[in-house]
Amino acid sequence: MKLLTIFFTLSATIAILAATSLADFYEEQTSLRGLSRFLAQQNLKAKATCDKFPRICRLRNSPGPDCCKKRCVNVKTDRMNCGMCGYKCKYGEICCKGQCVNASFDKRDCGGCYKKCKRDEFCVYGMCNYA
Repeated sequence: MKLLTIFFTLSATIAILAATSLADFYEEQTSLRGLSRFLAQQNLKAKATCDKFPRICRLRNSPGPDCCKKRCVNVKTDRMNCGMCGYKCKYGEICCKGQCVNASFDKRDCGGCYKKCKRDEFCVYGMCNYA
């Protein structure tokens, strides 16, 4: 009986070691041949950059459709790339519609993008008709 228990324990250990080494093999494999489409897409997302593959920025979970310095960004809303790559907004400004605006005093973007004050109101400290 002891011999049978040792045999099953040894075979279970070998099976676990084989499964983990097989998983490591698939993680290290660089060729897409023999892998499923799902695994191929995961490998492509991890290793591809937008300077080589610009369409990667158009994927569903991408931060933005534009490529700036090997990163996907949205130049309409990104402070560090407002309107075009490399154009940074000044301190206290935000990027709305591709233009840097001061949301504390801009009537068209008061307190944030697309928050417009009414006709005779002023924008002060990001609020329409403050005080």
